[in-house]
Amino acid sequence: MKVDGTHYRSLWWDHDRDALQIIDQRWLPHDFRIQQVVTLQDFADAIVEMRVRGAPLIGATAAYGMALAMRLDPSDAAMDQAWGFLNATRPTAVNLRWALDRCRVHLRPLEQKQRAPAALALAHEIADEDVEINRSIGAHGLDLIRKIAAGKSAGEPVRLLTHCNAGWLATVDWGTATSPMYQAHEAGIPIHVWVDETRPRNQGALTAWELGSHGISHSYISDNAGGHLMQHGQVDLVITGTDRTTRRGDVCNKIGTYLKALAAKDNGVPFYVALPSPTIDWTVSDGISGIPIEERGEREITHVQGKTEYGGIANVQVTPDGTPGGNPAFDVTPNRLVTGLITERGICSATEEGLAGLFPDMASVEPA
Repeated sequence: MKVDGTHYRSLWWDHDRDALQIIDQRWLPHDFRIQQVVTLQDFADAIVEMRVRGAPLIGATAAYGMALAMRLDPSDAAMDQAWGFLNATRPTAVNLRWALDRCRVHLRPLEQKQRAPAALALAHEIADEDVEINRSIGAHGLDLIRKIAAGKSAGEPVRLLTHCNAGWLATVDWGTATSPMYQAHEAGIPIHVWVDETRPRNQGALTAWELGSHGISHSYISDNAGGHLMQHGQVDLVITGTDRTTRRGDVCNKIGTYLKALAAKDNGVPFYVALPSPTIDWTVSDGISGIPIEERGEREITHVQGKTEYGGIANVQVTPDGTPGGNPAFDVTPNRLVTGLITERGICSATEEGLAGLFPDMASVEPA
């Protein structure tokens, strides 16, 4: 997508510098910074510290990390060590393990001298695949928006609500939940997006920054406002992303998603989840018991980062001294609350039969 008229992906390979470049998202939406990722520790820090974030982008970043590891040492031992080092960075998003497994399976049969160029080529492939997957998700999600728009008065917008950032910053490009929004806007369909702030890291601000840069009408709202808007008929459709989806359609996403799904169910608002197939964990059936939930540092709760009236970026404490913070980063929305799943192959019910119908080539994996 575009920043000040220039197209960017969230990460890209600089062939002149022969190194990966990322947008350091810790500073957005107030400052646009690009970082060159040089060492394997840099890759791990980028994922852990959320310089890159979002399940698809984490997976692509890890693939480039494996490429660097193979350049430094193409041995089996180094490959396994890099796999373990990168896989330990964040526990919830399944794309991380998916990308690392794909790299190891692809590289293991090759001679050591072939591994470095093959690993880099595979990382490029994974990044390009993600872009096309997300474009396709948007095309299928656009059909939902078109149907709602057809029942509106001329010029009346389709009112969408989203939680966290499932935009192009969370993927390599397009985004998952935002891809239908971008495509609706480009098709001339009037839309307005309610953007949840998404405490504690206020990732809704990233979504607002994206939408604003693209010229899409939106409002930034508190996390607790969504239910009220639904009660008063001001939300036509909810679309969120996901970091891991079980084989039966339970959805793990940023903390607070479950509450939006409950409100949507209570008010008859369709609740859809946009998911690329690599986020489906076919080994897990029950999301509540089977998906590990990352517990992040309490400082994300006790402090907030923002722009001061003088233009600087500062962190301030919002809690009383000595008050501890609890910070589960994700929650699980049971499939019974999900209207449907928007994938690159089409839209299906949030059930094992629905997912298996779209992905018969993947569904044969036995649950753990």
